[in-house]
Amino acid sequence: MTTTSPSVDNRNPSGTARLLPGAPVAAAVLAETAAAATRLRERGITPSLATILVGDDDASAGYIAIKQRQAAALGFDSPHAHLPATATQAELHQAIARFNNDPAVHGLLVQYPVPGHLDYDAALQTIDPDKDVDGMHPLNMGRLAVGLPGPLPCTPAGIEALLAYHEIPVAGREVVILGRGATLGRPLAMLLAQKRPTANAAVTVVHTGVPDWDRYTRRADILVAAAGVPGIVRPEHVKPGAVVIGAGVRYDGRRLLPDVDEACAEVAGAITPRVGGVGPTTVAMLFRNAVRAAERASQ
Repeated sequence: MTTTSPSVDNRNPSGTARLLPGAPVAAAVLAETAAAATRLRERGITPSLATILVGDDDASAGYIAIKQRQAAALGFDSPHAHLPATATQAELHQAIARFNNDPAVHGLLVQYPVPGHLDYDAALQTIDPDKDVDGMHPLNMGRLAVGLPGPLPCTPAGIEALLAYHEIPVAGREVVILGRGATLGRPLAMLLAQKRPTANAAVTVVHTGVPDWDRYTRRADILVAAAGVPGIVRPEHVKPGAVVIGAGVRYDGRRLLPDVDEACAEVAGAITPRVGGVGPTTVAMLFRNAVRAAERASQ
């Protein structure tokens, strides 16, 4: 006997999808993080998130500034290394090693992207896995794959938290992820398939190389767009009443272009807003990983 998963229908009487903003989710996570940071400071330990920026890309510098402001608001230290665009791979690795070897630094990230002559993946592999607040070190991805505790990739963890906060049922539902990237699609699939109250879904991963990828998205109770192709998901690709999470974006130098066409709100039951959906939760998870790293180090 086979059963089908019921659709997730949160449609408003007006026919417009319910919005799933990320800001209140991020606020809740950051409040917990601030409380944990306070407890650590009471024990004489100040959580620290170090950042490394290579070059002078305005967008990357802006992201670093956002993280530094958030660190200050949470009571974190935020040491920073700014390397010139001409920095060598060895110089980048040396900057990483300084933070790796500093016991006062609990979390570390290298701002992506780096100049084209540098190998970001090679740099990532030199980060101490216990200080990897992005959750993307191969060891931490392996921990995720087998269900061991460790820092989770920030955007996938943020999506799981967003669904839980807005009381979107996930267990037993059919989740389709459009996009197989190492930072989002693949780790999100592993995360949502795990046996936990906020996960335990039937997960399918498809990508734009699949000619009939919309055959899969149209049956999804929860559709996560993570392809990085502006406007690829249109209303005809969405099951009526489904939950649609827009996680993929592309920056054209002026504005963010999401994967999900805004007209999908006329079909979906619930949907993330064009701006302010997954983004705020990603930053919040970064600091949650950092404070948990500080807690582990204090033990």
